[in-house]
Amino acid sequence: MSETIDWQTLSEVEKIKHDSNFLRGTLTESLADPVTGAIASNDTQISKFHGIYQQSNRDLDKERKLQKLEPEYSFLIRVRMPGGMVTPEQWLNMDSLADKYANVSLKLTTRQTFQLHGVLKKNLKSTIHKINESLLDTISACGDVNRNVMCHANPAESPFHPEVIDLAKKIGSHFLPETKAYHEIWLDKKLVAGSKTVEPFYGDRYLPRKFKIGIIIPPSNDCDVFSQDLGFIAIIEKGKIAGYNVVVGGGLGSTFGIPETYPRAGDVIGFCKPEQVVDVAEKVVAVQRDKGNRKDRKVARLKYTIDRLGLDWFQTELEKYLGYSPGKARPFKITHTGDSYGWKKGTDNKWHLTCFVEGGRVKNSNGKKMKDALRDVAQITDGHFILTGNQNVIFAGVSEIIKPKINAVLKKHNVSPESLSGLRKNSIACVALPTCPLAFAEAERYLPTLVSKIENMLEKHNLLKEDIVIRMTGCPNGCGRPYLAEIGLIGKSTGHYNLYLGGSFEGDRLNNLYRENISEEKILKELQPLIEDFATTRKNGERFGDFVIRKKYVKEIKEGKEFRH
Repeated sequence: MSETIDWQTLSEVEKIKHDSNFLRGTLTESLADPVTGAIASNDTQISKFHGIYQQSNRDLDKERKLQKLEPEYSFLIRVRMPGGMVTPEQWLNMDSLADKYANVSLKLTTRQTFQLHGVLKKNLKSTIHKINESLLDTISACGDVNRNVMCHANPAESPFHPEVIDLAKKIGSHFLPETKAYHEIWLDKKLVAGSKTVEPFYGDRYLPRKFKIGIIIPPSNDCDVFSQDLGFIAIIEKGKIAGYNVVVGGGLGSTFGIPETYPRAGDVIGFCKPEQVVDVAEKVVAVQRDKGNRKDRKVARLKYTIDRLGLDWFQTELEKYLGYSPGKARPFKITHTGDSYGWKKGTDNKWHLTCFVEGGRVKNSNGKKMKDALRDVAQITDGHFILTGNQNVIFAGVSEIIKPKINAVLKKHNVSPESLSGLRKNSIACVALPTCPLAFAEAERYLPTLVSKIENMLEKHNLLKEDIVIRMTGCPNGCGRPYLAEIGLIGKSTGHYNLYLGGSFEGDRLNNLYRENISEEKILKELQPLIEDFATTRKNGERFGDFVIRKKYVKEIKEGKEFRH
């Protein structure tokens, strides 16, 4: 233990990280313990840096407790894959691992990556080893480090997609921890005798909290750049990327009952050239590393550092770290946050198909065999797959000759692109129950049902095709980015949700609390007159989120500190 650190003033996790011997902890011993399906308490923190969360099947908790059994523990494994791009072979490997070691399904996350759920402790090492054999990994997918770097997903929408996905990969690689603990524990690599592990950038306590980075190409904001700790907005001039506007201080997690916590939309603070992006990213993260709150994890994200010390202070401090001043932000225009569905031909003369995956859950159910279909597509495509930040998947880079074959596969498995309501295709749900230990209510398993009931109201008013962003989470931590939705629903207790309204369709404005702790019946009752009013009195082209603010159903939130649950 360092004699210069007053551990009494810091959060408990800070000491766990410091004493972990650079993310080793006692994970090896925990994995070998046959008495329990769990790992040691401190190791649950360290395992996150390796891409793992310990969970349990909460549907069975009461029954198992009555039987005097421990919870049915299992693990979530999250993959690190900047930009969301994978080869067909990598997709098939993940599909196979879901069948062999997980709960059969694949979860496509809001950070453009895979999650496996239901992996037993005894299978963790085999699963992670197999992921690495396919040239993917899980290190840094969770924990107090830079997480999976997101970027614009659809190659058909911009010829600059290859440039931004390459940038996402460079940033992701730049921030990888240098400890060899991951390779020792999961890949059986031996620590060379006498060698010393160091983390030249992160140090022995890593970051105060998780850090998220995203890159967009306007007019699309498909990875919600204003929700990121650090965002880069590509500025196109004279047929090339002239540089990137820099966005800082986004973040959506909060805690019920603690008003000091709140979601926050990021601020645009300047412009950098393409060759400066990695340096700017490093220095922004470094400021947070050095100045972030290590006493209270609930207020440790970059957004709180900026609000605590001031945006002007942050910009001045960043310039000190950089040794130069970022340029003045340049004009840009955003028109949407959602994905563009169906086949589209790109400037690369290849075809790209965005497939809707409800809740991001790739499975076979109710006669729709999405998992089988995607497996079959992986076996015949001459392109690749890209996961989107909206929980969908793109068949990218498909040739003219393969396109009809893919259509036939989708038809065979009853998952051909279909006409979706504007509400459903703009929906996002986090995992929530039964596996997430933080969830108070359902999300992924319930939102499709609620959407169907809202669709009935929309159809009566000829609004079925109107694009409206709806997002649901089982708790206020914000994994499904509900605070930027035009209609946001956050679980408060079983069957009850807070209803938030007024986020912007473009993803640059927070929503506001409209009704608290209400059931489905009340949700529908509250939305019905709003939808009717929207249908009859909205202005031409007006979005639902803008409408509810103009009509004063909710007050516009201009900064995160104004937000209240």
